Amino acid sequence: MTRKSGFPPVVDASTRVLILGSLPGEASLAAGQYYGNPRNAFWRLMEGVLDTPLVALAYEARLAALLSRGVGLWDVIAEAERPGSLDAAIRDPAANDLVALVASLPALRAVAFNGGTAAKLGGRLIGDRVATLALPSSSPAHAARSFEQKAALWNGLRAFLPTRAG
Repeated sequence: MTRKSGFPPVVDASTRVLILGSLPGEASLAAGQYYGNPRNAFWRLMEGVLDTPLVALAYEARLAALLSRGVGLWDVIAEAERPGSLDAAIRDPAANDLVALVASLPALRAVAFNGGTAAKLGGRLIGDRVATLALPSSSPAHAARSFEQKAALWNGLRAFLPTRAG
């Protein structure tokens, strides 16, 4: 089985909230983009959190918009064996160095985990170094909650972000 590797972190010195997924799925890996599956609700959820249009933007503009509002992205898992895209199929994961990244972000106020696998694995690594939030997965494979229910929980990120004016 081929090992799959994630992407580099998207952060800068102004990152206040770091959103950590588990490992990009097949569509994201093929596109070379975080949350590259058009059925993944991540970009729609973040539109609501930031009150900023993101879905219609080109990928690089989406990333720039996140960074401009204090949001960074990365994954808990650097690489793993996994057939398909389901977190349940992940085998032999190697973690990203989350501790070093968190320590390098002077403005960081919270780490948000996108889904249960990210929260379970990442929470162990981060410990109590910074506030953490476990959010429902934006993946289309996790339909236990409606988009509206997910959005209500994801909007909790706003408490850690600067207002538009600040």
